[in-house]
Amino acid sequence: MAAGPSTALGAGPSTALGAGQHDVVAFLSTPAAYGGRPAPIERIDTHISIVWLVGDRAYKLKRAVRYDYVDFSTIERRRAACEAEVQLNRRTAPSLYLGVRPVTRDAGGQLAVDGRGTPIDWLVEMARFDQATLFDRLAAGAGLDLALMDGLAEAIAALHAVAEPRTDHGGRDGMAWVIDGNALGFAEQGAGVLDPAACARLTAASRTALGRHQELLEARRGGGMVRRCHGDLHLRNICLLDGRPTLFDAIEFNDEIACVDVLYDLAFLLMDLWRRDLRAHANVVFNEYLTRTLDLTGLPLLPLFLACRAAVRAKTSMTAAAMQPDQSRRAELHAAAHQYLELAQTFLAPLGTSSPRLLAVGGLSGSGKSTVARRLAPGLGAPPGALILRSDVIRKALCGVSPLTRLGGDAYTPEVSRRVYRTIADRAIVALHAGHSVIADAVYALPGERDAITATARTAGARFTGLWIDAPSAVLERRLAARGADASDADAGVLRRQLQMDLGRVEWTRVDGSAGVDHASRGAAEAVGAA
Repeated sequence: MAAGPSTALGAGPSTALGAGQHDVVAFLSTPAAYGGRPAPIERIDTHISIVWLVGDRAYKLKRAVRYDYVDFSTIERRRAACEAEVQLNRRTAPSLYLGVRPVTRDAGGQLAVDGRGTPIDWLVEMARFDQATLFDRLAAGAGLDLALMDGLAEAIAALHAVAEPRTDHGGRDGMAWVIDGNALGFAEQGAGVLDPAACARLTAASRTALGRHQELLEARRGGGMVRRCHGDLHLRNICLLDGRPTLFDAIEFNDEIACVDVLYDLAFLLMDLWRRDLRAHANVVFNEYLTRTLDLTGLPLLPLFLACRAAVRAKTSMTAAAMQPDQSRRAELHAAAHQYLELAQTFLAPLGTSSPRLLAVGGLSGSGKSTVARRLAPGLGAPPGALILRSDVIRKALCGVSPLTRLGGDAYTPEVSRRVYRTIADRAIVALHAGHSVIADAVYALPGERDAITATARTAGARFTGLWIDAPSAVLERRLAARGADASDADAGVLRRQLQMDLGRVEWTRVDGSAGVDHASRGAAEAVGAA
């Protein structure tokens, strides 16, 4: 298990302990605390907690510390924080968070966990899991499977759906608090290491973006989009549990950090993935989350949210470095702070240096449109890449079923198809006006459909490119026969009907899809100039 919020410090071990905790820590470091079990005890220290890993359990003690963002200075506060941690994290990881246990002292001075004496401190008890399944470790070892990102986005969307709305936090003032805190951290912790001019430019750009979007931030706060979220949503606080991405270690001790806009919560993860050059992963999470939530109106805020998340990590890296006695580790943290600062600047740069694009990817069923779209998306437009609007997924949603539910013929009438294509156009305009690039993934067999999506780009003032993926009918039929679970219902019968249609003159750039999706993706990338 992880043991403390990187949003606060992400620092190395601290020896700060409150009155009376020395005895507790010494006791919890011995087998006697756990029934005399001979299993090895592993201890993990952070600036606000200590965790002991023993057998199949983990026990977290909150340090009796008080900082500007957390107050664990009394036993009552520590107990309340333990109870809140368990309650909040059971939203996403109920099997991990087992409960709160007292550390007691009896009349003879004997300490025990959950004993009959007087409680002198409190522990969070968790089920222990394999640390190798932590997503930051998987990412470091190139083992973070792209296929897990759909499930991760689903888990985040599910948390945000049940999270308590908090109109008393977030909004314009909530983001101003973040920006001002970052600026103060740059001036204090970053002095002598970070370039003051670069810090000042980032702060100024962030405040400019805040001023531009303050009405939207306030509208989202009033509309329930500020919620008690995770608050510390990065790869180290995600693990693979029973084969499913599982969020844990949410912030319980500071409402300013935890009660935020849902897209600001998501932005921490997107930033973390982008920084690690896992750009396809970030784009999949982004697209799957928006497919589930349809929160397109918040897209104008994403550059600011991403920049603030990176800036927070620049600041906290400097704070961690100041507490680090090891010179080489301190140098690593300084380098990380520089990297985060530069990353924050790049997130805000697209606001004035690039314009959104609309890319339509068409072709008959089995041509590889959706795979090509997913391959192109991370390299198109501002981070975390293009929004993908896939007709097959939209059709299922309009019909009120899950993406893998097969539909009957009544869902493929001309009227339903017109609704699907109108929905693609409508959502594309929202995203393009927000400054975000879009990939429209649909067959686009009819000339009128191709004309309409071209007109959508003109309406939004966006650059348009149309790609048509070509492949022989035998290849298309073979691919459809081999297709597994997919949002598309197309089969050989659907393909035969498409082959009989009059496509008219296809003026879009043709891409050879006969040699497979790798070849088609390279050709498509060359055609649109995407990475």
